[in-house]
Order: sequence, then C-alpha cells, then structure tokens
Amino acid sequence: MLIEGGPSNLDPRVGTDSQSERIDGLIFDSLVRKDDHFNLQPWVAEKWEMRDPQTYVFTLHQGIHFHDGRPLTSRDVKWTLDSMSNGSVISIRAASYRHVTRVEAPDDLTVIIHLSEPDATLLWNLSDGAFGIVPYGSGKELSRKPIGSGPFKFVQLDPDNQVLLDRNDNFWARPPKVAHVRFNIVPDATTRALELRKGSADVASTNSISADLVKTLSRDPKLEVLRQSGTSLAYIAFNLRDPILKDVRVRQAMAYAVDRQPMLTALVGGFGRLADSVLPPQHWAYDGNVTHYEHSLEKANALLDQAGFPRGADGTRFHLTMKTSTEEASRLIAAVLQQQLRLVGIVLDLRSFEFATFYSDVTKGEFQMYTLRWVAGANQDPDIFEYAFHSASFPPKRANRSYYSNPRVDALIDAGRHTVDQTERKRVYAEVQEILAHDLPYIDLWYMDNLTVHTTRIRDLKIGVAANYDFLADVALAQ
Repeated sequence: MLIEGGPSNLDPRVGTDSQSERIDGLIFDSLVRKDDHFNLQPWVAEKWEMRDPQTYVFTLHQGIHFHDGRPLTSRDVKWTLDSMSNGSVISIRAASYRHVTRVEAPDDLTVIIHLSEPDATLLWNLSDGAFGIVPYGSGKELSRKPIGSGPFKFVQLDPDNQVLLDRNDNFWARPPKVAHVRFNIVPDATTRALELRKGSADVASTNSISADLVKTLSRDPKLEVLRQSGTSLAYIAFNLRDPILKDVRVRQAMAYAVDRQPMLTALVGGFGRLADSVLPPQHWAYDGNVTHYEHSLEKANALLDQAGFPRGADGTRFHLTMKTSTEEASRLIAAVLQQQLRLVGIVLDLRSFEFATFYSDVTKGEFQMYTLRWVAGANQDPDIFEYAFHSASFPPKRANRSYYSNPRVDALIDAGRHTVDQTERKRVYAEVQEILAHDLPYIDLWYMDNLTVHTTRIRDLKIGVAANYDFLADVALAQ
C-alpha cells in the first residue's frame, strides 16, 4: 500500500496525524466503533449503560488478547485513560477526557467512568480513530514497539521508507485474509501513480492521488478505481472582526456570487458533492433544510448595495485579501474566487505562503479570508460545532478562527454537549446548522469523494466514508 507520509507516533495516545491514526486503527482496538452513519456501536465493550448522566458502565468482551498474549482487561482500559491524565505520556488527547474524574476497574470485564459533568462526546472519544487500548503499564516505549489487540501486529517502522504489519492470527473478531501489509512511504503523487501502473504496489491510500491522475489510471485495464461519498469538507472562512466582513450581508452576497458547481467540476473533477453544512450528509445529525445560496449575481449586487458598498467609477466596491497555502488545490480555488467575485465589484488580492506560515497566520487571526479543509474525521461528530463556532473557542484555545460569536449558538452547543438523548441532540444541532447557514462564518464548498486506486489483484476492497485503512482487514488477493 502506498501512503503519502509516515506516521509521527504509533502510540495511539499520542499520534494525532492521519497516518498514525489510520495505521493505529489496524494495530489497536477501541472501546466502541463508528458505523457508516457515525452512530456508535459495541466493539471491545460489548455493551454499556449510564447509571446517571455522569457515570458510564462498560462491559468488555471476554477472551480478547494483546499481540504478546496478555489478556485485555478493564485495568488496561483504565491505564490507557489514566496514563494520559496523570502525565505518564504527554498527549494533546488528554483534553478530550477533561471531564473524566475517575476510572474504576472493579473486575476484569467492567469499566466505570465517572464524569465531572455530562459529556455527550465521551463515547465518540472512546471510538476508533480517537482511542486505542494499550496494555497496562505502557509508557513512552510503546511508540517504538506498539502492542495492541487489533487485526494486525506491528513488525517494523523505517521512518520515511516503510511500515510493516503482520496478520494477527488470533484476532478476536475475524482474522484478516492477507498475511502481511507493507506501507511504502511515497510523498510524490505522480510516483505513486507510476508504482501502481508498474504493478509494484497494490493499492494507494484513499484520496492520495489527484483527480486528473485518477482519471488517467482508470483507463488502465490492470487497475480499478473505487469511489465512495466522503466527508472531508472544503470551505472558505471569513474573519468576522474585519470591518467589511463583519456585515452578514457582505458574507451572504459573496455566497450568492460564488458559483460552486463549475468549481467542483473543474478543480476536483466532479468527485464530490456541494455542501451546506460542516457535518456530512451521512451523519445522523446532518440537516440539509437550511438557507441555500444558489448562484445569483443579482442578489449578490443587491445585498452589497444594501450594505453600503456602492461601485466606484472603475466598478470596484472594495478590496479583500485571501490567504492560501502553496498547495495547488487551495491556490486554484482562490484564483477562481478572484474571477467570480470581480463580477460583483469585489477585488480579491491573493497571498500564498508555505503551509506552516499560512497556518500560523490563520491560527493568529491574521487574515481576512482563507480556504482550508476539515479532514481525518474532524467533522464527523457534532463536537465540531463547539470546536469551530463557540465563542469560548477563539484561538489559541480551539479553532473558532473566524471569531464568530452568537449567544444562541453558544447556548445550543452547550445544550447538545450536555444531553445524551440523540433525538434531542439532533433537534439542537439542526437549529445550529440553520443559524450558521444564515450567519455564514464559512462558505461551505463541497464534500470530497473518497477515491482509491488498486490493482486487479486485490479483491473485496470496500472503502468507507471515514477514509481510514480498515478495509485492509477484509481484502483478499487473487489466486
């Protein structure tokens, strides 16, 4: 399998980059597991109950073992959580469990988690991609030799070159069909495409090959392309502290001026769907019954006139600056926006920076507009609303980089986080999505499809909406 970069840390308590999380998902098991609609299902925990809003009781499957033969018990789950909170390992994941006050392991198969306040995100933070159970006593050394209970066992990590995994023949669920997986680290997309065409690799990681190359590879009879509706969101963000952009009419006018469909077709080959929410349509809390901004220069011009920005003699209303990274996709989005906004009298000046500089500016609020993507599961839980839109989440705390503030949205987000009733949470988050569609701290552009290219030697490959590597536990090789 070809991947773009190597994992930063294969200790699931520490590694938060996409490669670490996806490979860790093969080595380690989580307490619960997400389905295709991001509902949480039993996994290592065969069941759970709430004694009260601040107490969760989990019952574990019997007979699960780590790769070194040790049984997986409640004290391993307790250690995994405790080691992040007591400093045994330094992890930014610890913040996800800030409401956990105590973890009990009264017997081998029972885990009791006590909270300081109700927290509807707890189960999500105990699911695949966010949580991996490590053996009791595991310290910093786990990053060098990860030992989990998942479908594959760690063999070797050669930084910047490869990661080797072997099948766990004693996997408690269903052992994989392939005996070995070698992740070859190949940063260049064109090189990855050539490796597939030569047959020196079997599969490329999902979305690691550009749309134009995917179309070229689809004509090769030795290769197959799989396409699945994905969740990664491309968006444009505004700085609401800016004297021009703080006017909601300006933001709404820009939403009417942006013609997203031809952008989606031209820039990403049509491999996606137009977006109207940060949450993806597959999500149980998604609500598409919100304000829509069909392309209309007439409505855009009328709103800009109402906002008090008349055209000058040269047709210009005002200038804005948009920052992007040097990544080609971001620069192309900005270039098309520049053309489209010029039609309503907005001159967009573009500034591209190396990613670290660009991202630093974004997190400091040093921008008027920027474009980025939510990827790697960030927008697969309603907690994204607290992280990106709550007024208590201004940088550097969290990611409300637009400095958006709406007391009603704050109250709804707080209510959603403190109730575990999914029907009530869905109602709450529907109202949040409706308000955000009106206020427009973002213009949501599109959800990217998940694209995977593989050789015909590979059988039974099914990519999921989360774009992780779980399919490797089910694929087979042609005989």
